[in-house]
Amino acid sequence: MKIRINEKIVDVEENITLFQVKSIFKPNADVIVLNGFPVSEDVTLKERDQVFLIKRGELPDQQELEFMMIARHTPGVYERLKNSKVGIAGLGGLGSNVAIALARVGVGNLILADFDVVEPSNLNRQQYFIHQIGLFKTEALFDNLKKINPFINIITHNVKLTSKNIPDIFVDCHVIVEAFDRADMKTMLIHTVLEKMPDVFVVAASGLAGYGPNNDIITRRIANKLFVVGDLVSEARPGNGLMAPRVGIAAHHQANQVLRIILGEFDEFENKKYE
Repeated sequence: MKIRINEKIVDVEENITLFQVKSIFKPNADVIVLNGFPVSEDVTLKERDQVFLIKRGELPDQQELEFMMIARHTPGVYERLKNSKVGIAGLGGLGSNVAIALARVGVGNLILADFDVVEPSNLNRQQYFIHQIGLFKTEALFDNLKKINPFINIITHNVKLTSKNIPDIFVDCHVIVEAFDRADMKTMLIHTVLEKMPDVFVVAASGLAGYGPNNDIITRRIANKLFVVGDLVSEARPGNGLMAPRVGIAAHHQANQVLRIILGEFDEFENKKYE
């Protein structure tokens, strides 16, 4: 029968067990993943089972890293993520967290745009480090993402986004994440993309300041190509600042919605899938 071992199709005997496969193909493996789930007990394998054999501490090359990431995804998901292209407009509390999440799941192409530098006040919620203070956010986040996944394609634009340059900067993106602080910039980007890039989805955010209830942060479909994350009311103001936990909740809502769009998985109230 045929099974997959570290993404290679191999012929094995009927009724072969997981531990027998390990002893044949990678005896020194100390992590075994079967059909996306780590296992520690021996089982009899079936046709089309997917097995990943991993040795802890080995520095993987690109193919091996992809195999290890695929091992924890639902079968068929990784290739679609790898071939997708996502733009992130603004690399602050939302954008830097979204970028980290998308890099970790294996989105293959990220377009990052921001003109700001890392400031000390950013460290309370943004994915930067104290030694990066003074660096352009595009430069600092590029370095951080490459330490997570050195094989994804990252293009940075150290520029202020406008209605004129957005279509060129984010050309061919499947989804654009709106991650600005200012309301006027949020509105500008949303209108620009919906009007000039009609095939592109926008995942925006509004209302995530302070430390209000977790479950008030939700994802709403506002228009056919527009999703907005947040509670829509909690704006940053004196006494109600932007803090890592709630910003992180919203950012991961955005990142997960990006994945759902790429994979064509919408909620039951959503009636049009991304092709």
